[in-house]
Amino acid sequence: FLDIFYFPVWWYSTGAKQAFLGCMSFIGEANANLAPGLWLKNIFVPMFGQTDLQGRLTSFFMRLINVIGRGIGLIIWIFVVWILFLFWLAFPAIILFYITSNLFFG
Repeated sequence: FLDIFYFPVWWYSTGAKQAFLGCMSFIGEANANLAPGLWLKNIFVPMFGQTDLQGRLTSFFMRLINVIGRGIGLIIWIFVVWILFLFWLAFPAIILFYITSNLFFG
């Protein structure tokens, strides 16, 4: 019975901390998978050992496009994860609002 009263405390303290750490883990995994920093680190390294001018230009622009695309993808993923985290925080308040509005105005 006491768990009903402890639930909001848990949701906004320990539960929020666990959800936040999970979101940070999702973002870290996306950064590891997309790795825009690694592409940026190697932006001037010629691909496939092509050290002539054409090979270096092609490698540079291909890596530049990859860095931009992967960076945009990572930013979008961070935005989605934070929206989901904010929804997770607001979910009990939304449910409580709909329950009370149906009870009193329904």
